[in-house]
Amino acid sequence: MYLRDLKNTKGHISGLTCGEWHPKEKQTILTSSEDGSLRIWDVNDFNSQKQVIKPKLAKPGRVPVTACAWGRDGKCIAGGVGDGSIQVWNLKPGWGSRPDLYVAKGHDDDITGLQFSADGNILLTRSTDETLKVWDLRKTITPLQVFKDLPNNYAQTNVAFSPDERLIFTGTSVERDGNSGGLLCFYDRQKLELVLRIGVSPVHSVVRCTWHPRLNQVFATVGDKKEGGTHILYDPALSERGALVCVARAPRKKSLDDFEVKPVIHNPHALPLFRDEPSRKRQREKARMDPIKSQRPDLPVTGPGFGGRVGSTKGSLLTQYLLKEGGMMKETWMEEDPREAILKYADVAAKDPKFIAPAYAQTQPETVFAETDSEEE
Repeated sequence: MYLRDLKNTKGHISGLTCGEWHPKEKQTILTSSEDGSLRIWDVNDFNSQKQVIKPKLAKPGRVPVTACAWGRDGKCIAGGVGDGSIQVWNLKPGWGSRPDLYVAKGHDDDITGLQFSADGNILLTRSTDETLKVWDLRKTITPLQVFKDLPNNYAQTNVAFSPDERLIFTGTSVERDGNSGGLLCFYDRQKLELVLRIGVSPVHSVVRCTWHPRLNQVFATVGDKKEGGTHILYDPALSERGALVCVARAPRKKSLDDFEVKPVIHNPHALPLFRDEPSRKRQREKARMDPIKSQRPDLPVTGPGFGGRVGSTKGSLLTQYLLKEGGMMKETWMEEDPREAILKYADVAAKDPKFIAPAYAQTQPETVFAETDSEEE
């Protein structure tokens, strides 16, 4: 029961995917996890959660919740589930895990970002299926608009409103075969059309972005698995403080006090004088195991040839192999009788002797064999 019912656990049992503070209560936070639940916490007491929400699933199982968000008034929460569904709960007395709004197959892939409008009627969703969708929560049969061709390779890519909520913006990821780089895309909320695309980084993806309401500046975090950074977009006439403080300040002049000597660290044990010489016996054993240093000949091939070498099953020499394959060389000695193989050259040796017989041809006595009768045999 403890393992099956997530309400009996004191916290998440898998990694967190998202977290967001309550818009009005500073001590309340909402988290989502790969264990398939959302939880509301009181930061003053982390021993147990205030509420556990289990999303609605099409079939029994455990599906991760990839994103979560608070409503602007703090009276509702939204969650993006791994099956592509979008679920919204209204916080009211006696509420449970059953969602008040359920959109099945809102996206074809994981949802990475959710954002409510100030009036609570519009919900923005961002997904790794390269789309951004605008939903009217009063009519969720179909989205109001779907913005496509927005590459997204990161589970933290979000979507946001401008402070006056006239614009919608999100970041894009760098594609392997693309040349666009990381972009910030701005859309008009009323006309639901593209307004502007700003290139932020030519080689890094834009993962998170936000528009500061007081500074009137856009912050975009970019990076990949190796490095990251933050880019700030500002207007010299409309923005206040923030990046303008850094830009307006003159660069500091270098002085003699800024000179730094790079220290050189000497490690005595790294010098050859103090280095322990390895055992010569081990060196000889290691060199003997090395086929190059020991000049070991190639081992015979026991099977079919490989690596340019002919296997021993069909002849160890290349000429033998070619003769046998062409039928010019036949191995018949294994099937012949040794006595018959020798006697077939007897007539040739008698007619045309080459070695001992020519030297003693005049003085060699005639060979006389003992005559035998068939009865004695």
